[in-house]
Amino acid sequence: MKRLPRIVITMGDPAGIGPEVIVKALSDEQLNQSARFIIVGDHGLFIRACELASRTVKVPPLNYESVTSFDDPAFRPDAINIMDAAPVPRSLIWGKPSPEGGKAAAQAIEIATKMVLNGEADAMVTAPISKQALQMAGIPYAGHTEFLAALCGVTETRLMLVCDELKVVHATGHMSLRKAIDNLTTERIVRTVELSLPTMRLLGYEKPRIAIAALNPHAGEGGMFGDEDERIVCPAVEKLRNEGHEVFGPIPADSVFWKARQGEFDLVVALYHDQGHIPVKVLAFDRGVNVTVGLPIIRTSPDHGVAFDIAWQNKAQATSMRAAIELAVRMASRRILEQGGDSP
Repeated sequence: MKRLPRIVITMGDPAGIGPEVIVKALSDEQLNQSARFIIVGDHGLFIRACELASRTVKVPPLNYESVTSFDDPAFRPDAINIMDAAPVPRSLIWGKPSPEGGKAAAQAIEIATKMVLNGEADAMVTAPISKQALQMAGIPYAGHTEFLAALCGVTETRLMLVCDELKVVHATGHMSLRKAIDNLTTERIVRTVELSLPTMRLLGYEKPRIAIAALNPHAGEGGMFGDEDERIVCPAVEKLRNEGHEVFGPIPADSVFWKARQGEFDLVVALYHDQGHIPVKVLAFDRGVNVTVGLPIIRTSPDHGVAFDIAWQNKAQATSMRAAIELAVRMASRRILEQGGDSP
């Protein structure tokens, strides 16, 4: 009998909307029954988050006992379970970055990552953090991706955005457009596809059809608008096709996402940040999910930030967090099935 996935959720920055959207997402009865969940955070904080969310949604009962694992006798499948392992001072100011908030968020990430690496959980979902708060706390990472890579001992990761209509992986990330072009190489594009394949398999695509977006207008128009597509992208496509992958491109960016949405491609490789983010956010601003590819673990996250301006006001929508949890459950279920489905 296939066991239910075990999903660990980090609370995110405690002064942001993370706790609120977690509780609201887990108030979906069907989702709550699809897996076992533990939230790593501050127990008192989630008592408050449950009280806040209960004004608008029917919140599951809160387990007032802190749990240490999914095997803990105190764990209650019918309740919201908290691992009280990232303390937050009661003097914390809501809606503002702080060293205390950054430290607590980092502690939750570290604990949750170790749980998945050690096989104590099958996947992790991360609530939004504040890069500023991390820096204030002296955490030497720009954000989740860099922190997770260090914890997992890997040097290469990529950002993939997932929604029902599109799946887009980014060859370059948070850098200026000029720097992104300077960093774009044939090898980087090839590696982006290679890193994406395990994640695509967990999404149900054994042999995905992959399109590489062009960098320049009209894919360079034979060199009239730049030679990068011919010089950098075409060799990557050729190499990947020679390896047996169904890869196409470069395809002009003004049409490739439409073609993917129509079902012609399963994944699009965007060559810079906004090239991939804009189409996903236009189609699914409140439903997009961030997946980190290249990690040895499954990690998803809602595609939005801490939203300090509306934090702890019961204004946050949990659509993206719910989608992130659903995707983590789906991917973890697939991995469990591949491994035989037995209890660990």
